[in-house]
Amino acid sequence: MRILITNDDGYRSPGLISLVKALAPFGELTIVAPKSPQSGMSMAVTMGYKPIAVKHLEGCEGQDWWYLDGTPASCIKYGLDNVLYPQRPDLVVSGINHGNNAATAAIYSGTLGAAMEGAINGIRSIAVSLDSFADDPDFSAAVKLFPGIVKKLLENYGPRFGGFYNVNFPNLPASAIKGIRVTRMGMAHWEREYVPYREDFLQSHRHMPSKADLTYVEELEEGEEVVVMAGDFVSNPGNGPYADHLLMREGWITITPHNIDNSDPAEFERLCAII
Repeated sequence: MRILITNDDGYRSPGLISLVKALAPFGELTIVAPKSPQSGMSMAVTMGYKPIAVKHLEGCEGQDWWYLDGTPASCIKYGLDNVLYPQRPDLVVSGINHGNNAATAAIYSGTLGAAMEGAINGIRSIAVSLDSFADDPDFSAAVKLFPGIVKKLLENYGPRFGGFYNVNFPNLPASAIKGIRVTRMGMAHWEREYVPYREDFLQSHRHMPSKADLTYVEELEEGEEVVVMAGDFVSNPGNGPYADHLLMREGWITITPHNIDNSDPAEFERLCAII
């Protein structure tokens, strides 16, 4: 099997390295990941004739490593068009993301954006995330259990064009995870999203600012202030029993089927009846 892998946390991310470890027994791996973190990019692509750096990295047997200074979806495009062409992968996998991509977080996710790029190209695609934003998350449960999930999904992959799967792991050891549930995308939103930049606030969230962030703050123009996006993730009422973010919080691995077709079938039927 030929698998094309990316993520949105960058090619040095422990989550990506853990994913490669989990998928190594499946066959030949091609990794094309962003040079730097690209979280929140959804399905954005680097375009407009902007120069993009790319580098072929040292790999090992069965693993071909590259980085691209672009978005996760751009990494999949480059992998398909420049690295693997004229061959095609049997599977696209994106992750393991630092932080969950359940509920409406999926809309913003660069991890899912890469899976969508695979789906647009008619390739079976899976995004996988861990519900931890710590700088040193424990990916061992995902490394242990994700291969079984991949095998099951590949054996039973849905025939509808544009479909892909969103897998979210709770931040628990494998022995404490309740099991696997098929879910729907839950409804939630963020409140109080932007707060003033303070190092003590970042430290309380176990986040260390990068050198580029510190330079940015030091080089502010007169009158500028700095904020950071944080916020509180609030669940909407009426989610029902199959909401992915709620089941994940209860200790379940969630598998949410998505599709690139954003049409609203119920609204389509309603409008056809009145127009």
